[in-house]
Amino acid sequence: MTAGGQNPTIVINALHARYPDLHVIEESPESKLEIWRRRAKRLGVLQATGQLATMIAARLLRKAAQTRVDEICKTFRLDPNPNPQIPVHKVASINDANTLAHIADLNPAVVLLVSTRLLSRHALSAMPCPVLNLHAGINPAYRGQMGGYWSLVEGDRENFGATVHLVDAGTDTGGTLYEVRTTPAKGDFIATYPMLLTAAALDIVARAVADAVNGTLAPTAPTGPSHLRFPPALWTWISVGLTRRIW
Repeated sequence: MTAGGQNPTIVINALHARYPDLHVIEESPESKLEIWRRRAKRLGVLQATGQLATMIAARLLRKAAQTRVDEICKTFRLDPNPNPQIPVHKVASINDANTLAHIADLNPAVVLLVSTRLLSRHALSAMPCPVLNLHAGINPAYRGQMGGYWSLVEGDRENFGATVHLVDAGTDTGGTLYEVRTTPAKGDFIATYPMLLTAAALDIVARAVADAVNGTLAPTAPTGPSHLRFPPALWTWISVGLTRRIW
């Protein structure tokens, strides 16, 4: 299940090569207004507005990001183009009743989330199989969003990585299945870190899915300090970029 985009597409294509009967459920992305309202309620209007401004600024750098994404795809030999042979069922939200009905009809061996909104407690309880998530960060220190970016900001470069974990009722709090670490290149920045981490994580995604299909999942409890991350406010992103060259 995904909200679409190049990152999920490379995961879909990689898994389809191993599992020809793979099905995709693609939800409509949340609107920027919906995201802003939720964050404003939790973090305050100023912080939520600053985070939205960062995402808008990053989108303005789309051409530079796409150049680097193309390099990543070439390096890892990835296909970021949708495969028309893979069935895609489009829904408004992964939490909708018709989504759950479609999953019940499919009766999958495993559900993998890649770049979706949070799965509701009700939807999670209705799943007929294990639900896994590909998270672009090392849990539990970098839960939430922009885990790769925050690991660099905190001087924790050795934990620039991704996690595949079981989904529970929390935000990236489920049992860890596999982790992978990598190193960003000079041309990487906040808009390309997720693609690099997704590319680096394809092997552990395949391993976790195989474990679920074979009934051999072996999750471990995440250890260490737990922090829920959000995108940096625009002023933080610019300040860190200018003073520490971490964009």
